[in-house]
Order: sequence, then C-alpha cells, then structure tokens
Amino acid sequence: MKKILYLTDLYYQAKGRNYYEEDIYITGKLKDYFDVVLCNPKNSESFERDVDLIVFRNTGGVRGFKDIYNSFVDRVKTNNLKTFNEFTGKADMEGKQYLLDLTLEKYPVIPTIDTIKDIDLLPNVDKYVIKPKDGADSIGLEFLTRNELIERNLTDGTTLIQPAIDFKYEVSFYFINDKLEYALYAPNKEQRWKLEKYNYTDEDIEFAQKFIKWNGIKNGIQRVDACRTQDGKLLLVELEDLNPYLSVLELDEETRKVFMADLINAFNNMI
Repeated sequence: MKKILYLTDLYYQAKGRNYYEEDIYITGKLKDYFDVVLCNPKNSESFERDVDLIVFRNTGGVRGFKDIYNSFVDRVKTNNLKTFNEFTGKADMEGKQYLLDLTLEKYPVIPTIDTIKDIDLLPNVDKYVIKPKDGADSIGLEFLTRNELIERNLTDGTTLIQPAIDFKYEVSFYFINDKLEYALYAPNKEQRWKLEKYNYTDEDIEFAQKFIKWNGIKNGIQRVDACRTQDGKLLLVELEDLNPYLSVLELDEETRKVFMADLINAFNNMI
C-alpha cells in the first residue's frame, strides 16, 4: 500500500473541540487503504522522503512553532514533496493579509484594516475588534470603542482591526478540492463549536465557492467560515486553507461516509 505521513498534534488543546478524536477517527479509516504513520510536525523531517504523501492536519496554530513550520514548507517546495493540503494557498496559509486584500477587492468579507490610518474604510460602529495579525483561536482578541481604538494609535501593521459585527449565527462550508462536502452552523452564537447541520441554498454555495475559486488550491481541504448578518447577508470571517478542523464526528453517518470516500479518492488521485 501507499504510505501516508499524517502530521498532527494529538495533545493540542483547543477550546470547544478535541482534535485528537477527529484524527484518530480519520486515520482509523485511512489505514484500510494506506500505510499510515502519525507524527508531530516538529519531528517530521526524517520521515518526509520515505512516504508517498504528507497530510498536514490538526497541528494547532503554527504561530507556536513558526520557524519549524517555515522550514517544513521550504523542504516541501525544495524537494517537491506531495502534500495535502498543497502549499499554494493565499489565505490562512499565508497569515491574515488576505482579509485586507479581499476588503480592498470588494469581496463579501468583514471589512479589515491593519492601521488606524485606514479607519475610514470601516463602518462607524459602536465597537471594533482587534487581534494579532498572526494569531489563531481568538488569542489576543479585544473589543474597543472608536475612541479607545484611536487612542491605541495602531499603525505598525501587526494588528487586524474590524468592526464588531452583530450577526445571527456563524456557518462553515467544508470543501475537498473544489467540491462542497457539507456545511455546519452554530445556532447559538455564544457557542461557536456546538454545531448542527446547515441546509445551504444555491446562493450560499455561490458565496462559498467564490473564495475557493479565488484561492486556487487544487488538492486540499478548505473551510469557509462566514457570519450571517442581521440583514441576511453572508460575510467571510476566515478562509482556513492550512489545517481546518472538520468537525467530522459531529456529522451524520452518511455524510461522514461520503466525506471519507472523497478524501480517500483525493489522496489516491495524488499518488
């Protein structure tokens, strides 16, 4: 059988979800089709040339091992290693700059800037959100009034600045390559990871596919996170194209079965 190096951190602590449970389930299914080796991304170098495919999964935020991650990506590109996801993405894979770029390109995204000098690009609202540009999992997130924001005088480009959106709920669309597999949403916006099946419309699909097309990844899993505003519009919150948590164990059995079949097929098409 073909060999897969499955990179994950089984001990990563994430609020509201257990990464290791998802990885154990997925690798448990993969082992019937591939020889699978689990490895922490910090220890992968000596194994990388001995496998047919490297799967980069629930490693947590790479901010915690940035130098190791950058070295890994350099090896992938230098040695032409096959990876899933492939490292061609323009979204979270490269940080949060894409939120600013998409704002300027007039995509349906939460308006985002990284310097108070551009405050006029944002709507005038009661509260604003700031968070580190290279952050993850809401680390460092703060809510500020407009006056408090101006007093901070954020001009060094390391902080994201957004209006605090009064949304109805958050919804995520999960893709393998360019196929929408399923969607989940959090009916209670105070419980982001208490998810239920979301019955999307054609308009919803068009919204999500717009960002998948923009990103241009041919081989990989992507999660399009959005919020539904009070006036019914969807706005992009995040395009996770590196190692999106999939909430596989929250799915019904049939959806899980189709997802795993498509994932196995995607791997086989690469190797």
